[in-house]
Amino acid sequence: MTYPFRTKTPKRTCTVSKSDYKYYKNELATDFYHHCGYTNCIDTWFGGQRTFQIDHFKPVNKYSNLKNEYSNLVYCCSYVNRAKSDDDSPNYIDPCESDYNKHFERDDTGAMIGKTPQGLYMVKNLHLNLQRFSIIWTLERLTNLINRLKAIRNSRQEEVKDTLIELEDMYFEYSQYLFKNQ
Repeated sequence: MTYPFRTKTPKRTCTVSKSDYKYYKNELATDFYHHCGYTNCIDTWFGGQRTFQIDHFKPVNKYSNLKNEYSNLVYCCSYVNRAKSDDDSPNYIDPCESDYNKHFERDDTGAMIGKTPQGLYMVKNLHLNLQRFSIIWTLERLTNLINRLKAIRNSRQEEVKDTLIELEDMYFEYSQYLFKNQ
C-alpha cells in the first residue's frame, strides 16, 4: 500500500519585506505547517522550530538578488538543507509551486518514493530515503491516530474499535519492520 506524500501544501503568505532572510523563520514555520518543505516531516521530532533551517530554493551564490526574497525561502530540516546546499538543478521542485503528491508517495514503512524523474532525482540527491524520515512520518501518523481516539472517546464504540485496530496494526507492522532491519 502507498500513501499520499502530504495532505496540506505549503503556501507562502508573508508580504512584509525584511532586511534579513533569517527574520522570516516564524512566518515560514507557519506557512509550511511546521513541516520540512522537502520531506514533510514535522519539526517537533527534530527539536522544534529552533532546529529547522531556511533553505534558499535558488542558491544565494548564484542568485544573490533572491537572498532575502520570501518567495525563494523554504522551511526545512538541516539534513536536507545541507544535502541540497548550492545545487541548482532544474530537477528540484518548489514545495509551494507543485503538488508533491504527483512526484512522491510513501510506502507502508514511510519511505519516500519518487514517482517522476524530478522526484527520483530529489530522493537520491537530498537523501530523502533516510530511515529517520520514515520514522518521523510514522510517529506523526501514530500521534494523529491517538488524537483521533481522544476525540472520539465518548462517541460510537464501533468507530473507536476501528481506530484502535488501525493503530494496533500500524504499530506492530512498523515495529516488525524496525526489528527486522537491525
